[in-house]
Amino acid sequence: MFTGIVEHVGRVAVFREVPFGAELFLDPGAWRTQPAPGDSIAVNGCCLTVAAIDGASWRFDVIAQTLALTTLGGLRPEDTVNLEASATPTSLLGGHLVTGHVDGVGEVIGLTADEREWRLRIAAPEPVRPTLVERGSIAVDGVSLTLAAVEPEAAPTERPSPPRWFEVALIPTTLARTTLGALAVGDRVNLESDCIARMVAAMLRRGIAGGIERRSGCGAGPSK
Repeated sequence: MFTGIVEHVGRVAVFREVPFGAELFLDPGAWRTQPAPGDSIAVNGCCLTVAAIDGASWRFDVIAQTLALTTLGGLRPEDTVNLEASATPTSLLGGHLVTGHVDGVGEVIGLTADEREWRLRIAAPEPVRPTLVERGSIAVDGVSLTLAAVEPEAAPTERPSPPRWFEVALIPTTLARTTLGALAVGDRVNLESDCIARMVAAMLRRGIAGGIERRSGCGAGPSK
């Protein structure tokens, strides 16, 4: 479990493909955290297990499924990544509850950067859309953020659908302490929905599906 408060920005030392997926070596730089093999670290929002400490680098084994469902497969040497150590029962919850299990990959489709504000507009994949709520929470590349805006709802005469994009406003501290300030239009980012919003959306989907099934008579016994 994590909080979405990035503690340090590390650098990719080596990324190489292996039969099971890839080996990722990170240089944590001056980060004071000293994990042991088996500890969990969030890397751009993905929960990874430290496989070994190799001198100044930490090695992570990244399986094929993780490469397919996140942006980690696109990492290259010298790329920077957001890092966070796993939370403990005494950790301050400065962000929101984050599991490190990416729900989908989004794409930056808009960027406003001036002296008044820095705002990103991100296109969300289908699994994330039902959880997008204005002023709700989302993790973008492991950074806990508040949704500043979402795509406006359809007109009342149209069939309602989940918003396809959202916006987040970044404060100077976030720009200085994470990789988000380097994002540009077209970049891909790891997204994790708020845990509570995800559960509510899943329950509603199941409830609606169950209601449709009951109204259609599916599963009913033989009539007399």
